[in-house]
Amino acid sequence: MSDLEVDMVVVGAGPVGLYAAYYAGFRGMSIAVVDSLPEPGGQVAALYPEKLIHDVAGLPGVRGRDLVKSLLRQAESYAPRWLLGQSASTIERLGDGRIRLHTTTGTEVVTRSIVLAAGIGTFRPRPLPAGGEYLGRGVDYFVTDPDAYAGHDVLIVGGGDSAVDWALALEPIARTVTLVHRRERFTAHEASVAELRRSRATVRTPYVVHALSGDREVSRAILRGTAAGELHEVDCSRVVAALGFTADLGPLTGWGLRIVDRHIVVDSTMATGVPGVYAAGDVTEYPGKVRLISVGFGEAALAVNNAAVAGDPSAQLFPGHSTATA
Repeated sequence: MSDLEVDMVVVGAGPVGLYAAYYAGFRGMSIAVVDSLPEPGGQVAALYPEKLIHDVAGLPGVRGRDLVKSLLRQAESYAPRWLLGQSASTIERLGDGRIRLHTTTGTEVVTRSIVLAAGIGTFRPRPLPAGGEYLGRGVDYFVTDPDAYAGHDVLIVGGGDSAVDWALALEPIARTVTLVHRRERFTAHEASVAELRRSRATVRTPYVVHALSGDREVSRAILRGTAAGELHEVDCSRVVAALGFTADLGPLTGWGLRIVDRHIVVDSTMATGVPGVYAAGDVTEYPGKVRLISVGFGEAALAVNNAAVAGDPSAQLFPGHSTATA
């Protein structure tokens, strides 16, 4: 006997998964949401709850935690079953065409369809090339409370959006901010880089962290130039290693999905090719794919509506306008 039976399982409780859960409820489906993290919100809640997100329509800028809070309130209006702290493990096809999903904690869920909103899957931060022994003693991989950096000399390592965004966010409250990147060119958004160069933050390129030093806590960094090998010392009482993450789709790789470079290939209906299994958000791949939260929201609606028809051929693909509901 299975622990639970629902119309749809959403794998992933990040922003796209939360919106998929809401939309499934809007379509009259019963829903379960599975996520390996102990709280909803995915990467946004776990890694950058205080960062401003600018690509959500109608919201000029919204903090990650506030976006998650609103999405969670929206999803909970349809009472999804939360299966948190566990990952989707294996699936099996039942005789009536439904799917039995097994999780890593032994929970079994029978469902008509699954929407994979797994983001980048299980993620681990890329470590600093040196100074890892100071993790938890001044070295962090992400910022959960910007106020904790007030009055500190902060060294930020990286050249992507997270590194530049944190430099901009911490520059007004830290005593000093130095951003170090191993290349002259940044991968962060050009407008953000331009804003960084106009700020009080010091930008050191092309440099890497050669060593960290300090007594109980980190207090100094030695930087090494990648071109000539020269060494440069900077004071730093906090270090943020924003070097990106390695991702792993884990058990999903055994589901028979077509996976290219850790992304799940889908068609225009968000179908994966495995009957009853759809995907939405950063985990998907198709020609012209753009990895933005705003795109993921649209993909979630596509996945849910097409899954609704696949699970019930008498259902209409177009759900009707939300303004028509009482």
